Amino acid sequence: QLQLAESGGGSVQAGGSLRLSCGGFGSTYRTYGINCMGWFRQAPGKEREGVARILVYGGYTSYVDSVKGRFTISEDRAKRMLYLQMDSLKPEDTAMYYCAADSRSMCLVRNDTDFAYWGQGTQVTVSS
Repeated sequence: QLQLAESGGGSVQAGGSLRLSCGGFGSTYRTYGINCMGWFRQAPGKEREGVARILVYGGYTSYVDSVKGRFTISEDRAKRMLYLQMDSLKPEDTAMYYCAADSRSMCLVRNDTDFAYWGQGTQVTVSS
């Protein structure tokens, strides 16, 4: 059973940047059939929202409209790490951010939260 772990959250002013990291994928992606990785966020009083996804074998990425052009999802296979580079941050980006992964082949960003593996979350706070 994988237990993912996020890091890199914090407090920044609007316009700033943060880079979130997610590890805990084990010795190889194939051990747990990892094919799709994603980032979600949840603000207080709101439902969890899909932010970005990446198809591990192929590298296809997708983003929710509100972060396109500002956020970049990537993964490092050698290090078995997932990243979310967040630039031009806005106060509305404030939320708990979670990484998730599993074997699904359909890896377009959406709000489905039935991923097999999750991290515990890292807080991102953007002040105006």
